[in-house]
Amino acid sequence: MIWFDVDSKGVTLEYEPDFGGDAWVTRELDEKGEVTLSRVFTFQRGDLTVKGEDVATAPDGADDDDDIFADEDEGTVYRFRFATTKGGYHHIPGRVLGIDKDVLIVAEGLKLERKVFIAERNIGIFGRIAKLVKSSGPIIVGGDKKGSIPLDAFRELLERFPNSIEVDRYAAARVATILGEFFEGMTSARENYERYLDRRNAGASVRALRQDELLRAEIDKFVFLRDTLSVWLAKATSYSEKEWQKMVIGVILLLFPKYVAVLENVRIADFYSTPGKRKNRFIDLCVVDANGNIDVIEIKKPFDDVLLSRGLYRGNSVPTKELSGTIMQAEKYLFHLSKWGIDGERDLTSRYGATLPDGLQIRVTNPKALLLVGRDRRADGKAALTDSQSFDLEVIKRKYANMMDIVTYDDLLRRLDRIIASLAARVGRKKT
Repeated sequence: MIWFDVDSKGVTLEYEPDFGGDAWVTRELDEKGEVTLSRVFTFQRGDLTVKGEDVATAPDGADDDDDIFADEDEGTVYRFRFATTKGGYHHIPGRVLGIDKDVLIVAEGLKLERKVFIAERNIGIFGRIAKLVKSSGPIIVGGDKKGSIPLDAFRELLERFPNSIEVDRYAAARVATILGEFFEGMTSARENYERYLDRRNAGASVRALRQDELLRAEIDKFVFLRDTLSVWLAKATSYSEKEWQKMVIGVILLLFPKYVAVLENVRIADFYSTPGKRKNRFIDLCVVDANGNIDVIEIKKPFDDVLLSRGLYRGNSVPTKELSGTIMQAEKYLFHLSKWGIDGERDLTSRYGATLPDGLQIRVTNPKALLLVGRDRRADGKAALTDSQSFDLEVIKRKYANMMDIVTYDDLLRRLDRIIASLAARVGRKKT
């Protein structure tokens, strides 16, 4: 039997053998200099202490074993220094738990008992945690130290740590999965295991993510993007198109986090403009997503008169030469990328592999284009298009929606505003 005696200076672990006598503990200490209890706690002879002594100052061992091994109802109780208490934490040496990291447990809020350290079948809980923790510092439970495990999360771990029944049923499920097809009439161990988990977790509380903090961080990010883009747009004419592209591409990557790399001045092969000959074409900007798929981005400087012609064609607004030319250019890039095929994928991966995450290969799989062009609002905030023109522009966008996304800079600002409003509503905050 194991229990803990806690005072203001430290913690003593007290152990009384349940059966089989107590001679083995003394023998282990005498012959090996240490003893392991419940396969988890390892103590040296110098850890023995006398009841009532300050665990921080008790002597390392004693000449009179009768002072250390106290008889209680004819049973021997071994007392070991387990932890010292300082700064609001119990400090447990890693060697006591058989790990290479010390453990700090907050002194208030968590009762020290066997189940805090040992799961069923004498599995060391902190031993399992230590295998997953990469940092070299101590494992901290509770309190406000940086990197500490919140008490609620630690209690949930204790509650949901696999017990004997779960381990047995999981083992049976694995056997049934591997051998089930070879034996008729084998019981559905996997179904039994899943039903058991459903019953066990039915009343368990699921610890929610710290959504408010995450949402507020997202709000701050999008507010910064919106305000930055607004400032840039106010003085867009002072930038060259190359400078403008470099500035705006950063906003695009934050708005569309699926993209992990930007490729500039991308050379692709054109086998169709001059039959029988290869011609090189160059795309200003391409982006690659997390799966390696490549897309094209066309970023034009923002002007409010490049979207629709001033004249009408049979009562309809039509794209300007600027917009039509940009669309045609993007279409050709997508066409040549698709026709280049596997050879193109290999060529692009070879040339741009250094800019990609490790192991990622470029894939040309139905590429799409994003066209960021023009404004539908004037500098004073008034609409640059009539309602009829806005409708016709939307028709044009929809026409090409299967292969490209045509976005005005004001579209981008509106998207940011709506994202911010949605996130703010989810945390109960007013629109920023």
